Amino acid sequence: MDDILGVIRQRRSVRRMKGDPLPPGTVERLLEAARLAPSWANTQCWDFIAVTDPEVRAALARAGGPKNAMPVAPLIVVACARPEASGNRAGLGYFMLDMGIAIEHLILEATSLGLGTCWVGWFDEDVVRRALGIPPEVRVVAMVPVGYADEVPPERPRRPLEEIVFWNRWGVRKAR
Repeated sequence: MDDILGVIRQRRSVRRMKGDPLPPGTVERLLEAARLAPSWANTQCWDFIAVTDPEVRAALARAGGPKNAMPVAPLIVVACARPEASGNRAGLGYFMLDMGIAIEHLILEATSLGLGTCWVGWFDEDVVRRALGIPPEVRVVAMVPVGYADEVPPERPRRPLEEIVFWNRWGVRKAR
């Protein structure tokens, strides 16, 4: 089994990509990783659009995202959700959690294959919707350009475990 923690540590948001094509079968492998994600009551509220057409990628780039990745990356995965298919408890729509898990599965698989990704969540949803013919009841949750990195992003600082973990009760830190 691969070292998943190593892949997690290696993952970076890549905002500069090369236009080199992906090896055959790569797109399917990434989407299979997303498909296998857990979801609320196994509702699998997701749909994914694999965008490889350069003209469509250019249209998506106009909606937002890193300008040196979106139009260049050989693949943009558009992650869509059907909110009514997922659960809602105490005002929390589980479709966003479900989508987060599925997208991260895809991103980690891409990282394990030596590919760069960038989770794009800030974009004009209407532009994406029009470019791809997405119906109104479906939400566009994210766009993920996938390709070979044209940069080596630095490691970002993370808070140490001692700052973020309580033991057994809120506020209780582990004794040293």
